[in-house]
Amino acid sequence: MDSLTIYYDARCPLCEAEILFLQARNRRNLLHFVDLNAQSFGESEPEVSCALAMEKIHGRLGNGELLAGVRVFAEAYRRADLPVLAWLLSRAWLRPIFDAGYFVFARYRSWISRAIGPFLLRSARRRYS
Repeated sequence: MDSLTIYYDARCPLCEAEILFLQARNRRNLLHFVDLNAQSFGESEPEVSCALAMEKIHGRLGNGELLAGVRVFAEAYRRADLPVLAWLLSRAWLRPIFDAGYFVFARYRSWISRAIGPFLLRSARRRYS
């Protein structure tokens, strides 16, 4: 199975909580994480702009294929040995629902993260750090 590099916003408490969760489940070392705010980010990933990745989560498979949105989560959960979540998020017949939900989430990510992100990040740090 190819590795997956996930591009995330470390300034977003909700995003960071999810990354801590995935790092704790990364037993096969198939997941790699790149902070969009790192100085070297723009130089290392010319196809993924920071603005684009802030609008919608992006990831890159080991074979170079670029992914965006819900598909990134499906692939991440597959590599984190969460087969039920991976299966559920990868069902074509459910994709319109998940894509619509993710669109709303991504649009209001900052507000949602401010509302519940700090609590989730504290919980994730206690559990996974």
